[in-house]
Amino acid sequence: MVYQVIIPAAGQGKRMGAGKNKVLLELNHLPVLIHTLKVFENDRKCEGIFLAINPVDEEEMKALLEENQIKKVRSLVPGGKERQHSIYNALKLLNQDGIVFVHDAARPFIDQELFDPLIEAAQTKGAAVLAVPVKDTVKKAAGNIVTETVERTSLWAVQTPQAFRISVLKEAYRKAEEDEFLGTDDASLVERLGQDVVIVEGNYDNIKLTTPEDLYFAEAIIRKRDQWR
Repeated sequence: MVYQVIIPAAGQGKRMGAGKNKVLLELNHLPVLIHTLKVFENDRKCEGIFLAINPVDEEEMKALLEENQIKKVRSLVPGGKERQHSIYNALKLLNQDGIVFVHDAARPFIDQELFDPLIEAAQTKGAAVLAVPVKDTVKKAAGNIVTETVERTSLWAVQTPQAFRISVLKEAYRKAEEDEFLGTDDASLVERLGQDVVIVEGNYDNIKLTTPEDLYFAEAIIRKRDQWR
């Protein structure tokens, strides 16, 4: 089963404090975005990439795609005010049939081997997310006072890609727009439809690069993977 993927890359990455789009920062001599795109470029089941960008980055993005021979990008989609708006702009370009992934541009370490179970779950149930069990103790608080220790055996840290039947995700976005609802991820929009979302267990390397400290973890992951080759 083939799929298409939407990759939002229009954010400013303010928490990274780099003064530029964080996905353009270099990691092991390549921009983070290129690491991410290469995973899908090299996957024969990926039919096309829809990249949502900030228009101010367009020329740099085009140059990077050409320089690194990224040929599956079907469209550079203008990003919106929020991540959700950027994804919806791209989603409108897709036909109603098939499977679509939504993946964070700043998650360069996704394991291609997880794509098949994601596709299968999305095809069967309509929606699926990658996630890993929460390892830390989680507490709820009011201000800085603990009010509850949350039972963590049922808690999952959600990652991307998230996979959907295109028709399901389009309906979820249409409803969210109608209700003026902003979700924390794509699956949260689908959940509002009463649609089941299946968890596919991912791995802990699939980190999102958000703060400067994450770059140290990223370099460690690269070293580990180099040792395994």
